[in-house]
Amino acid sequence: MLKTAVAAVLLLPFLLLSSVAGPALAADYAEGQIWSYHTRPGEEDSRLYIVRIDRELSAKPIFHIYVDGLKLKNPLMTGGVQDHLPHAPVSQESLDASVVTLLKSDAPMPNVAEGYSLWRLAFGRGQAGVFTMPVQEVVQYIEDAFNKPK
Repeated sequence: MLKTAVAAVLLLPFLLLSSVAGPALAADYAEGQIWSYHTRPGEEDSRLYIVRIDRELSAKPIFHIYVDGLKLKNPLMTGGVQDHLPHAPVSQESLDASVVTLLKSDAPMPNVAEGYSLWRLAFGRGQAGVFTMPVQEVVQYIEDAFNKPK
């Protein structure tokens, strides 16, 4: 009886941890998914779309995302605000640090062909990379780049 009680106490943390949803695994990420993610303040309705996954360009998969619901300051846009990020290449680590809830699978996806093709050309030349930081930091990084004094 004592052995059973000790075994139950030792296994309890593992049972509790296995029942709590953790971050998605790379195998769980798929094209056509829409996720909620840890956003910047004021952009809580923003959503992350996994539009494309490249598995052959690198040792690790590259996830091409689209993000809507933003309030990204961009002086090049009419009104000075951009409401979406049309394309960003991110790593699994970026997604793991960002996503919260899978909202939809097999959803229609926005067209990222223009941004993807420009990135792909630059990546092939060694002139572009992949973001590894959380998506909210990617958005902030891009906003900062648009607004950097020249």
